[in-house]
Amino acid sequence: MSEPAPLPFDDLRRLTGPNLYFAGPGAVLETLVGAPVPSALIEDWKRRIARARAALGWPEGPVTVREHASGASLAFAAPGDRLYAAADVDEWAWLSALVAAGRHMGEPALQPGYPSFVDEDADLRLLRAIAAAEGLPRLPALREAARTHGLPLLLDDEQLSIGMGSGSRTWDNPALPTPDDVPWQDLHAIPVALVTGSNGKTTTVRLLTAIAIAHGWHTGNSCTDGLYLDGALIEGGDYSGPGGARSLLRDRRTQAAILETARGGLLRRGLAIERADVAVVTNVSPDHFGEYGIHDLDGLAEVKLTVARAIDADGMLVLNADNDLLRRHAARLDVPLAWFSTDDDHPLLRQARADGRRSCGVRDGHLWLFDGTRTHDLGAVADMPLTLGGLAAHNVQNGAAAALAASGLGIAPATIAAVLARFGRDHRDNPGRLQRWVLGGGVQVYVDYAHNPDGLAQFLDLVRQAHRDGGRLHLLLGQAGDRSDGAIADLAATAASFNPDHVVLKDLEGYMRGRESGEVGRVLRAALVRHGVADGAIDECRDETEAVRLILSAARPGDSLALPVHGVAARERVTALLDQLQAQAWSAGDPVAGD
Repeated sequence: MSEPAPLPFDDLRRLTGPNLYFAGPGAVLETLVGAPVPSALIEDWKRRIARARAALGWPEGPVTVREHASGASLAFAAPGDRLYAAADVDEWAWLSALVAAGRHMGEPALQPGYPSFVDEDADLRLLRAIAAAEGLPRLPALREAARTHGLPLLLDDEQLSIGMGSGSRTWDNPALPTPDDVPWQDLHAIPVALVTGSNGKTTTVRLLTAIAIAHGWHTGNSCTDGLYLDGALIEGGDYSGPGGARSLLRDRRTQAAILETARGGLLRRGLAIERADVAVVTNVSPDHFGEYGIHDLDGLAEVKLTVARAIDADGMLVLNADNDLLRRHAARLDVPLAWFSTDDDHPLLRQARADGRRSCGVRDGHLWLFDGTRTHDLGAVADMPLTLGGLAAHNVQNGAAAALAASGLGIAPATIAAVLARFGRDHRDNPGRLQRWVLGGGVQVYVDYAHNPDGLAQFLDLVRQAHRDGGRLHLLLGQAGDRSDGAIADLAATAASFNPDHVVLKDLEGYMRGRESGEVGRVLRAALVRHGVADGAIDECRDETEAVRLILSAARPGDSLALPVHGVAARERVTALLDQLQAQAWSAGDPVAGD
């Protein structure tokens, strides 16, 4: 049997909500013809999308072409209950445009195995049948009724819900009610905040969740670790995409929702909701280039700022004034903005106060919140556990972002200040993010996520600042397998710039993503040596927990141990080990438990 012909496109996906390309559902195809894509080919694709929409009786809507370094993203808006058909339409329009282009040039435009002709009428009859079978006949009336009542509607492959959290009802798609059967008087929305950014998302989500709980709301939050209600785990796993968000928003125990909104989910499916009360972008820094047509920082900033599509005139978009990219891209946004910074005298914060808009920044060692009318002292930054005595500037920013978002949700400044004064004192508050253990012999151990060059630089800079009295620096280093060799080498270059005395390379359990064991380590080692780390100072230990034991065994009095730990299971094992050593009064040179 011959091998199937390779697909003449790189990716095809459904967009279930507001996304990078437009403010509603649809489909997007990533071309595989290189850049630039011929303009005639793009215009023919657009013409075929218009022809298909007319044949299927779909309304007009955005048709977006986003050209980039490896080709183009071809996206168009479509009915939310016909997205599989929409993906078929996108594929048909692209393939038939390629066929026509090849016929015009007198040569095949597709690989062998694909038809060299297109019967548009027959194809469109088939697409009509596919769309009709997928559609939900009762959806349009329900959507219009929900809009009339001012209520959100959430739709996915299996279910539809109206309202949110404690004010929601959910039906299976094959059994949708009529508008007359919906208990409209029982339905309502709940306060919702979206949090995205390159670094600090999970910390900001956890802190904002703690503030909302202190306010008295039963609060659900989603993040890369799982789904939580009032701080208790409902379900473990990476739930930073729209699926996790919808699960929380359909949980009738939930009175407020804080939703981590990661790059991958934004690009693959879009946002889970059409409107949020508050959205936060913590920062934008290099990470995940080369996927879904995103090749540079400006493209990544556009992805993160997709959350602005969920903000209307009554909402608020919270942005980091210390981040150059966000400052630059904010100029194109037409939504209410609130700025935070480590400097309360930042021009954007001063302008916000002059305009009667919220801001949050540091002045004279204190964090100050302006709520649009009054200024509130949220306390001394150095006294906030999350900041490690004020050294962790990125957590000062995360605290300011959470404070601003909480204010936008209507939470009192006194409640915000009280949570900032205690959050992070207990290791259970923010597991895996900037945790510290002080062990015998003056050994200080730091655990953090630090998954990209910017996050690692912030982490190692803090470790150096906190431990100025000499001693060696030990570093645990690994990277997910879906990064390019260049991105992996960039992480190693960042590590090398801090002159570590000892590096242990690891595999990332659950993050191999097609790479063989040790493959990422080989790229890291080569880059570390190239940037000045002695080959003899580098060890390899595939298992993350055993790699930590190796570092502990090598520690001397006064050393610093920087441990970026990524997998949830590995993090739980590592923190349990460190808690055990601390309880046993372990000191450098002692055997490590389990040796």
